[in-house]
Amino acid sequence: MKFGALLAVVAGGMAVTGCAATAAERNTASASSASTKAAEPAKIAFPSTYRAYPSTPTAVTGVTIYDGEGGRIDNGTVFMSGGKINSVGGPDTAIPADVMILDGSGKYVTPGIIDVHSHLGDYPTPSVSAHSDGNEATSPVTPQVWAEHSVWPQDPGFSRAMANGGITSLQILPGSANLFGGRSATLKNVPARTVQAMKFPGAPYGMKMACGENPKRVYGSRSRLPSTRMGNLALNRQTWIDAQAYRDKLDDAKPPKRDLGKETLVGVLDGEILVHNHCYRADELAQIIDMSKEFGYKVTAFHHAVESYKIADILAEEGICSAIWADWWGFKMEAYDAIPENAALLQQAGACVIIHSDDENQIQRLNQEAAKAQADGRAMGIEISDAEVIKWITYNPAKAMGIEEMTGSLMPGKMADMVLWNGDPLSVYSRPEKVWIDGALMFDSNDPKRRPVSDFELGQPGEGDVK
Repeated sequence: MKFGALLAVVAGGMAVTGCAATAAERNTASASSASTKAAEPAKIAFPSTYRAYPSTPTAVTGVTIYDGEGGRIDNGTVFMSGGKINSVGGPDTAIPADVMILDGSGKYVTPGIIDVHSHLGDYPTPSVSAHSDGNEATSPVTPQVWAEHSVWPQDPGFSRAMANGGITSLQILPGSANLFGGRSATLKNVPARTVQAMKFPGAPYGMKMACGENPKRVYGSRSRLPSTRMGNLALNRQTWIDAQAYRDKLDDAKPPKRDLGKETLVGVLDGEILVHNHCYRADELAQIIDMSKEFGYKVTAFHHAVESYKIADILAEEGICSAIWADWWGFKMEAYDAIPENAALLQQAGACVIIHSDDENQIQRLNQEAAKAQADGRAMGIEISDAEVIKWITYNPAKAMGIEEMTGSLMPGKMADMVLWNGDPLSVYSRPEKVWIDGALMFDSNDPKRRPVSDFELGQPGEGDVK
C-alpha cells in the first residue's frame, strides 16, 4: 500500500488504493468486535481507535496447522468468520455453505507472528538522526515518556515486517539508555494514519527498564549517576521508594501534584503495567528479581537476556519470560557469555522462551531465527518439536505482552490473526503467502493489490507501480 494514497483520506474512513479494504468496506463498529476486551475507560489519555478491516468468512483446508500453543494438526482446517477463529480441526471440520475455501495442501498455517521487542516507528526508515526518537537520553529516569508519542505510522518497516515475516502484532519499546525508559506501545500491524488507530485494543501498557552497561555508559560518560552497576541499583531502588511514597499519598485529603512518571511507576506497582527489562548478565537478572520482590512488582520478561541459561531454573520458578536472540553475541562485554543454546536450555528447564528482533531487518525473519535456536538445541541433544518452537514467536510473546487471551494462538474465539506459509515456516525457503489480521486479508503474495508497499520502496523492481 502506498502511504501517499493512505494520506488521501476522508472523515470516518480510508481512501486507500491497493490495500485490503476501501473506505466503504471499513468496519466502523468497534462494539461488533467480540475479540477485544471491554471498552477502554475514559481516563485513558490516548485511547485506541483501532477498527478491524472488513473480513470475509474463510476456510483454509488440507493444511498443516501449528496452533501456537504446542499443537499440530496435519491435513487440517481453519475456519474464521466475523474477525475471529471459529473452528480448528482435522479434515472433517464442518464448514458452512457459501464460505470462501482456500486449498492449503502442502502449505502451513500458524498464528500471526508477534514481536515483543521492536523499535519500528520510533527508529523508522530512512535511518537518519531526525528520525531517532526512541531514547529520551536526558535523564536515567524517564518513566513519563511513552513510545507511542514517537511512532511514525508511515515507517516502511511495518509493511516489510508483515510481507516478509508474517508480523501481525508488535510491541514498540523505548530504547535502553535509561534505567526507566518509559511506556511501550502494543500495536496491530495495520496501515493507519495515526498510532492510535494501530494500538492493540485492550492491551496493557508495558514499561521499559534497563540494567547493565547501557545506563552506566550513557550517564557515567557525563560524570553523573549512574556510572557503575551499583549506581544503577541505587537509583533504581530510590526511584521505587519515591513511587511508593507517591502512591501512599494519592488517597490523602490533599493528594500530591500530578506526576506523569510516578503515575507509570504506580501502574507497575499496582500490576496494571507490565515490566520489560533489558538485561544481559545472569547475576543482574537475579538482582533485578530481588529488587522486584522488595517493591512488590513483577518482571514480565527480561529482554536480550543472553545469560538466561545460567539461571533457567530460577526464571522458570518465577514465571519470567526470556525474550532473546538466537545467536547475537560479543558486541559488548556483557554479551560475551551468550551461547546459541540459550533458548533450548531455557525450554528444557520449563522456562518461557521468546525469540525477539530488536532490529528492523530481523523482525522480517523471526521464524528463521527460531529455527536456528531449535537447531542449536538439537545439536546438543535437546529435541524441541516444531510446534513448540512456533510458540516462541506466537503465544509466548502474546503472553508477555498481556494479550494472550485475544491473540497468539489459533483457538476458537480469538482474533483471526493468521499466516499461510508457502512451506514449512521453520525453513529458510518459506515465506508468508497470505496474512490475515482480525480475519481481514492484509497481505497476499499472489495479488499485487494486497502487497503493502510504502512510498520509499516505489521504483524498486517488482514493487509499487513499476512493471
